[in-house]
Amino acid sequence: MSLAAILELHGARAVVVGGGRVAARRARTLLDAGLDVHVVAPGVLPEVRALPVTCAERGYRSGDLAGAALVVAATDDAHLNDTVTAEARSLGIPVNHAGHAERGTLRFPAVARRGGVQVAVTTGRELPMLAQALTELIAPLLPDAAHLDAWAQRRDAALTVDGEARATALAGLRDDIRAHLGLPGSSA
Repeated sequence: MSLAAILELHGARAVVVGGGRVAARRARTLLDAGLDVHVVAPGVLPEVRALPVTCAERGYRSGDLAGAALVVAATDDAHLNDTVTAEARSLGIPVNHAGHAERGTLRFPAVARRGGVQVAVTTGRELPMLAQALTELIAPLLPDAAHLDAWAQRRDAALTVDGEARATALAGLRDDIRAHLGLPGSSA
């Protein structure tokens, strides 16, 4: 069984070992989350070099993971990916093994985003096409920023009152959110 979690790692150091297409995709994901990405690989695709990452164009060395909050092993060498994964695990660093996800401690879910809401989907198996299809199905349900802002203002206002008035205001907000999503009210 796995733990679903959203990590706030903005500004943290991430190491991507590998310089190919998978490494490029993972580096973009990490950059989008605000991480400081360091790529280690003897060969780095131009699309990786074009990203705002630090590149060490050389082979992986023990110790390259020092100070990392997150690691991605994304080479085309299964043995090297295993080596990187083992080192990260020994250091207690979450690691994604791009070749065999089950060997790592971190998997990248498919994500639907809209208006500040983020929904992550994973299948618990190696079926990324299912996770991607589910996020496509979910994305249109996500509220836009205007609705989120209005609901947040209502919640903040409700929290300034006490007792029954607070409970009534929060119940009304809950029912409005559920109605917006096409769900029955909380009392139904």
